[in-house]
Amino acid sequence: MDMYVAEVLFGGFMLLLLLGAPITVALGGAAMGAYVVLDKDPIALVQIAFNSVGSFPLMALPAFVLAGALMEAAGISRRLVDIAETMAGPITGGLGVATVLACLFFGAISGSGPATTAAVGMLMIPAMTKRNYDRAYASAVTAASGGLGIIIPPSIPMVIFGIAALGMAPPPEAGEKFGPFASLSIPKLCVAGVMPGLLMASSLLVMNYFISKRSGYRGLSENWSGGELRTALRRGVWSILAPLIILGGIYAGLFTPTESAIVAIFYTLFIGWFVHRELRWSAIKSALRTTTWITGRVLLILFTATAFGRLLVEQRIPSDIAESMLNLTSNPYVIWSLVIVFLLFVGMFMETLAAILILVPVLLPVMYMTGADPTHVGIVVICTLSIGFMTPPLGENLFVASGIGGEPVEKIIVRVLPFVFVSTIATFVIAYVPQISLWLPSLMGY
Repeated sequence: MDMYVAEVLFGGFMLLLLLGAPITVALGGAAMGAYVVLDKDPIALVQIAFNSVGSFPLMALPAFVLAGALMEAAGISRRLVDIAETMAGPITGGLGVATVLACLFFGAISGSGPATTAAVGMLMIPAMTKRNYDRAYASAVTAASGGLGIIIPPSIPMVIFGIAALGMAPPPEAGEKFGPFASLSIPKLCVAGVMPGLLMASSLLVMNYFISKRSGYRGLSENWSGGELRTALRRGVWSILAPLIILGGIYAGLFTPTESAIVAIFYTLFIGWFVHRELRWSAIKSALRTTTWITGRVLLILFTATAFGRLLVEQRIPSDIAESMLNLTSNPYVIWSLVIVFLLFVGMFMETLAAILILVPVLLPVMYMTGADPTHVGIVVICTLSIGFMTPPLGENLFVASGIGGEPVEKIIVRVLPFVFVSTIATFVIAYVPQISLWLPSLMGY
């Protein structure tokens, strides 16, 4: 590795960020500066950027964004929330429980943290406020639960991680030491995300219970009502079928995650138009505009981050970092701790998809040298970065929840810190116990 190239890449990137440049400009500018220093043809950067979007799995990105927007307009997300509220029943902090459950349901459709926060928050934050929940706490539990949207499959960051990692072979030294590594695929990542997602959700439920008990937030009813639950399930049966069809099709091998996104779109259009009869042309146009804006922003980041990552690999920067870290310690638990703390820090300042694209070429060789399964690495990376949705200063879910609830972000941050704490503990458990991620894929033959 030529140190001056690393200085140009990372120094230029940080300098442009400090000057207020968008992350796309910072990545592209740093990469272009490195090309000039290396006296390479800048046209190669454009070619790399163009080729980065020629991937079939990447088609899942706009499809899932569109599916999530359409499901909100078609009344599917509202019915999922109704079911979650009925299931919460008399549990202490029942509306907080319902919020977490609703984010689990909607996360199995949208694949996006901010989209999950917005869809559920528009219904749950006003509902919690009406039942005398502190508005800042209602916004905080929604922001914390929205991060489940990228852990519960299908997930847009899982698709991006798969695309970034599929072309990276384990270092020869790792192969000699640990033998052949298990395969990595986007469907396998989706299956592997189920148990960690449930563990992360459980940690939020536990913290919600203790906070609600201390604050006197009671359940929605004195006891569970079978009649109300049957009514909610009957009204929401088509909504429940949406995640079941999407996940069931992926797990059964009927279609790929990319194809499942297309299935979700057509399913939503049919249900919203012919069954619920709530979908309107204006809502479809709005969903298309939202999809275009989000997809365009992500693809611009993907263009420049791919070129940035390619330079890192060509200059052997990841392998040098791996060697330095392994010289520091060979204890895998210590390395996992360092990686998680580093990702928590990065998640505070960088968008999730950009962080994945930039850091995968750096982190994956390090973890290969410890013998870690690449699927397990992907799940831990995504779980850790999901916490970044509720940590300032970036904290996208905080701003979404603040916009819906009308509370200042500063107040929400104070109330969200306990959820950050328990989510971090859950992430360490997932990292230290690989079978939480790998048990279900092995059971299903991956």
